[in-house]
Amino acid sequence: MTLANDLQGRVYPDTEPYLVGREKVREFARAVGSSDPLSLDPEAALAAGYADVVAPPTFPVVVQDLTLAQLLADETAGVDFSRVVHGEQRFAFSRPIVAGDLLTATMTVTDVKALGGNAMVTAESVLRDGGGQHVVTATSTLVIRGDA
Repeated sequence: MTLANDLQGRVYPDTEPYLVGREKVREFARAVGSSDPLSLDPEAALAAGYADVVAPPTFPVVVQDLTLAQLLADETAGVDFSRVVHGEQRFAFSRPIVAGDLLTATMTVTDVKALGGNAMVTAESVLRDGGGQHVVTATSTLVIRGDA
C-alpha cells in the first residue's frame, strides 16, 4: 500500500447538488429503524416548525458518499478500495437536514496516519445548503489494510 505523500490536506471539488427528497428521507428512516414521526410524517414535521420531514442524524452519509467516491476514484491518492474498512463516523450539525434541502459537499483529507502495516485516512465532508450555509460536517475515518 502506497498512499500519496500529499494526500493529507487534499481538497476535492464540490459535489453536484443533491436534492433531499421526502421519500428518500422516509426510506432512510425506515432502513435505520427510526420511528420518529418527524422523519416519517410531513404533518408532524410541519407542526414542529420544519418545512418538511427531517432526515435522521446519520442521513448525511448519503451525500458524504459522493465525496468519498471522489477519493476512491482518485488514482493519484493510492487508496485501494478492496482494502478499505470503514473505521469511524462523526457528525457536527448546524441544523437538521430537511426534505427540500439542496446540498453540496466539499471533502478535505484532514489526517493520514500509519498504524502498523495499515493506514488510517480521515476525511471531512462539509455539507452546505443552496444558500451556502453550513448544515453538517461529516467526518469519516477509513482504515486501509496493508499488504498481508
